[in-house]
Amino acid sequence: MRGALAASWPALRIFLWSRLAIWVLAAGTVLLFEDELNPSRGRWDTPRLHELGAAVDVWARWDSNWYLRIAESGYSWPSSTPAFFPGYPLLVAGLGRAVGDRFVLAGLVVSLVACAAAFALLYRLVADRLGTRDASRSVLYLALFPTSFFLGAVYGESLFLLLAVATFVLAERGRLGWAAVLSGLALLTRAQGIALLPALAVFAWRSDRRARTLALLLAPVAMFLVFPLVLEVWIGHGLAFVDAQTLWERSLAPLGPLGGLVQAIGEGDVVGPVLAVGMVALAVLSWQVLGAPYALYALAALAIPMALPSERLGGLYSFPRFALVAFPCLVALAVLGRDRRVHAAAVAVLAAGLAVGVVRWALWYWVA
Repeated sequence: MRGALAASWPALRIFLWSRLAIWVLAAGTVLLFEDELNPSRGRWDTPRLHELGAAVDVWARWDSNWYLRIAESGYSWPSSTPAFFPGYPLLVAGLGRAVGDRFVLAGLVVSLVACAAAFALLYRLVADRLGTRDASRSVLYLALFPTSFFLGAVYGESLFLLLAVATFVLAERGRLGWAAVLSGLALLTRAQGIALLPALAVFAWRSDRRARTLALLLAPVAMFLVFPLVLEVWIGHGLAFVDAQTLWERSLAPLGPLGGLVQAIGEGDVVGPVLAVGMVALAVLSWQVLGAPYALYALAALAIPMALPSERLGGLYSFPRFALVAFPCLVALAVLGRDRRVHAAAVAVLAAGLAVGVVRWALWYWVA
């Protein structure tokens, strides 16, 4: 235990100071600039987001309401609750009831524990492949990513990231059966879990028992099918998780991943397209840095939200948050960061974007 902790300490140190800094900035913003809170926030704010005081409840915003609603009372129809997969709210529901129906507290604990574990596993994964310096930069860039504050919010991002990184850790060690199970859990956490399947297919193809290991890919699919079956029994509509997306008016673009990009450019969006192009370029580079499974996962994880733009809200609506889990892109950036000038520029740009994002989030303005 001590050995594992010592091996992961560089990542955990980054976790501690980065989460503390983000929390101080968010709490300070909401406490010192209360008069600057979004005057329209009442449209999205609900009593269930207020439980422990403003300095803590600042981490329950926007979609947190849906996760907490599911944790408290389950799925319902018609509503948007089925759009949110059950992995994260199920853990919040269990822990929340164990601590006296404090679901915001439970959500924070689940998110922060998953975040710390994801940082530690990512560090060890990259250290084994590229060395400790690249591993430290990878975790640092993840910690400073402009939407990384979602890893400590009442959102499912940190749990999904943990499951995704753990899937690769197990696959690298040849434990493809368990990797398939974790990818199934990831798929039950958010739709981007499907991006893990091409990566697992490559690992399976390279294994000694190719046919047997390829058959393991059926496991995550079978695990996910439990969700529509439960919805059918619970609310009488097994495909509600698809139909619930109509709230955001998402649909598959005829141009696929290019559809969201083209729409965003046409809408005058600058940040979204620049981030999308940059992340895709890093995903391609990750093929050379880490290998085909990582690049396929990153490209698929980015392509899914890009191919499902919202007609009403924007072509790359929420893309900066969805891009957060494409961790091979940050490993590729860490390799580029071996150049001190690139490293300094990356830290400056990422940290500035993160600071702006945290302040906007704290004041109830939409970020991603």
